Amino acid sequence: MGVPKLKRKISVEDYLEGEKSSELRHEFIDGEVYAMAGVSKNHNRLNRRLLDAIEKKLGGTDCESFFVDVKLQVKKLNRFYYPDLVVVCDEDTESEYFITKPRIIVEILSPSTAGTDRREKMFAYQEIDSLQEYLMIDQDTQFAELYRRRDDGLWSWIIFESGEDLELESVGFTMPMAELYRQ
Repeated sequence: MGVPKLKRKISVEDYLEGEKSSELRHEFIDGEVYAMAGVSKNHNRLNRRLLDAIEKKLGGTDCESFFVDVKLQVKKLNRFYYPDLVVVCDEDTESEYFITKPRIIVEILSPSTAGTDRREKMFAYQEIDSLQEYLMIDQDTQFAELYRRRDDGLWSWIIFESGEDLELESVGFTMPMAELYRQ
């Protein structure tokens, strides 16, 4: 009987260098690397519609959005994730390859990622001081959950459903759920 091999942890530097040439995206959690799965058509549609609408709203401001292939670093926890959409409104010049100061993070929920997005990533993202809003959008039904940082540092939980307007207060953005989910 063989001896189980220990999984070797890698450094942040090795991870970042490997991601530059990798055909697959990988998330990094304290030295361990996890390959990311592809997305559904609905996932892609929702992300594109939200990105297009946010881009129109951000035009002429000091904010900009990034999506899909740009990493987000959670320094306090030694993690890197690939959120579906990120809005940055302050200078974020630490790296050309990852974001450290998001104002808004968006994840599109799929059956295979919803648990991770609602637990692990939510708690990790809340460790980022600049984060004001974390939005999770269901890819199959008109349903979204928003966690918004309050003035006292605690988080409020807001649900958006069919017939309502999705609101991202930190950038003054509003979009009807019906428009986001058209088709």
